Amino acid sequence: MATELICVVGPTACGKTRMGVLLAKQYNGEVVSCDSMQLYRGMEIGTAAPTSEETEGVPHHMVGVVDPREAYSAARYAEDAGRCVDDILSRGKRPIIVGGTGLYLDALLSGRGFAAGQQGGEVRQRLEARFDAEGAQALLDELRAVDPESAARVEGVNRKRIIRALEVWYETGKTLTQHNLETAALPPRFESVRLGFAYAEREDMRALIDARVDEMVAHGLFDEVRSLLDMGVSRSSTALQAIGYKECLAFLDGRATREEAVAEIKLRSKQYAKRQLTWLRRGGDIHWYYWKKTRNYEDALAFSTEILSQYGVS
Repeated sequence: MATELICVVGPTACGKTRMGVLLAKQYNGEVVSCDSMQLYRGMEIGTAAPTSEETEGVPHHMVGVVDPREAYSAARYAEDAGRCVDDILSRGKRPIIVGGTGLYLDALLSGRGFAAGQQGGEVRQRLEARFDAEGAQALLDELRAVDPESAARVEGVNRKRIIRALEVWYETGKTLTQHNLETAALPPRFESVRLGFAYAEREDMRALIDARVDEMVAHGLFDEVRSLLDMGVSRSSTALQAIGYKECLAFLDGRATREEAVAEIKLRSKQYAKRQLTWLRRGGDIHWYYWKKTRNYEDALAFSTEILSQYGVS
């Protein structure tokens, strides 16, 4: 299969938006966002969704397309973004996938089905009730009896993972381990080249994250959270669990000062950036470009085009 997709990945605040636009212009492309929170409408400030000035006329897909009162998943993203990619390819253009949500990117590229089960489903509700009534150990012992491999992968008392593995067993008659082995054997849906962007010095990334959070606050992050509450978005919704929004809620609910909330956003954002790098680097198939103190986009674009030419992308 020919290389179809160019992927621009990396931790938060590391220049992915700009690189996506530059590559789209270079390769007659359109951008498909791969950010699990930019999907939601009304969350432009806190998710650093690209503005019209930043997109420079390049079409961007999968930004602000989901009601923040909805739950969303990697499986749904793979379906929705996959349709966007197919449409772009059908028009003779190059899809440029831009974002730092590694799980969503893997789901899109693999195109592999997710095991049965859904939030709010009957089986999951029953297992959640049992977890609360019988305790974690009882369900973990049950999981160990049917799927010892999945049970061994559970770290501590991980409610979500224990329930998920049992849910797959009860709904399909197959273990989660078996499902993963079967899907891993399938060829990927899309061939791609992944370009990663990060800072050579971690302190430079941290300083940029601090500056970005200050900019978000100055542009009305707290007001954005108030607006989401006013439109009926639940405090427990997936959208309001995003970094920045959860901390703003603590201030709005009187559980933290404004200064404490901002400091917490900066801390959580840095921790998230570290987790993003860990996730992305585990695959080993990303071509990394490391920024120095300032971003040299001309040099980064030259690096990218050289890598892409090796894969026949022109």
